[in-house]
Amino acid sequence: MISNQILQNTVEGLTAITKIELCVMDTEGKVLATNYDVEDELENFVLEFVHSPAESQVIHGYQFFKVFDERQLEFVILARGDSDVAFMIGKVAAFQIQNLLVAYKERFDKDNFIKNLLLDNLLLVDIYNRSKKLHIETDVRRVVLLIEMNNEKELNGLDIVRTVYTGRPRDFITAVDEKNIIIVREVKENEGYEELSKAAKYIQEHLDTDKDGKIKVALGTIVHEIKEVSRSYKEARMALDVGKIFYSDRNVVAYSNLGIGRLIYQLPIPLCKMFIKEIFDNKSPEDFDEETLVTINKFFENNLNVSETSRQLYIHRNTLVYRLDKLQKSTGLDLRIFEDAITFKIALMVVKYMNYMESL
Repeated sequence: MISNQILQNTVEGLTAITKIELCVMDTEGKVLATNYDVEDELENFVLEFVHSPAESQVIHGYQFFKVFDERQLEFVILARGDSDVAFMIGKVAAFQIQNLLVAYKERFDKDNFIKNLLLDNLLLVDIYNRSKKLHIETDVRRVVLLIEMNNEKELNGLDIVRTVYTGRPRDFITAVDEKNIIIVREVKENEGYEELSKAAKYIQEHLDTDKDGKIKVALGTIVHEIKEVSRSYKEARMALDVGKIFYSDRNVVAYSNLGIGRLIYQLPIPLCKMFIKEIFDNKSPEDFDEETLVTINKFFENNLNVSETSRQLYIHRNTLVYRLDKLQKSTGLDLRIFEDAITFKIALMVVKYMNYMESL
């Protein structure tokens, strides 16, 4: 459960302070961490010590100590020397690693609990029982942030996020797959979606070291009970997908700001196809030439303002009117009329959604 690197850092730190050389072995005599050359014959001494009833012992000029994990022998600590000082430092090392075992086990248990909570793998009674056992408050405000690590160079996204994220002790960082990192963030009473979006933007910018926009962060809604955390997670996942389809220029997407995209995302594909056939008569907006598509998008960006659109396109007003008239003849929709414009805009979004779903 504890990595060899953590054990090595602990051994080196204690030796640097006390000048007593230390070694950590497993119950089979394999060296896990050390700061001196371990004699081969020590392996046999460790095996003998493991099977003895003693919890500490002096053997061949070394102080031997056992470290247990809930009565299960986990490690053997060796302090070099048979002096009282070596004995005391060996006891300190065993105590330190014992505490590390407890801390890492609690962290593992909490991480496992949060994963199952997010994936709806727990009964309601189990949620509250395990929360109490792990000392996790059940009735505080929380929100789920979902980080998509799309950078192929980032091999261990979980460790990177833990390094970058400067949250509070009661926040949780975990992963349910190789690509997405999840932060279950506690939300203070004076925090709202604006503050959370700023925090998400901070995380995104510090993770996106290449500045290529591949790192995406999605937010669910704020929930008030631990049993609702899975809902916030599902909302964040939806926000991530909807953002890819309709708001690809955004690096941070909140479920509360998805607008009509959230509705379209939940439409069944057969209904979408029926709608597109009704609007475009078996045609597709993708069949329009580039000039027409640029004109349509710019017209929508400028809130159906003919003068402003023609100015930004560097064309005469009459040229724009001609293009809109031409579009009306081919589709039966006049984008200068609000109702027709709304219908056309929704149709474009539906086509985007259909193309995305077909690409999966």
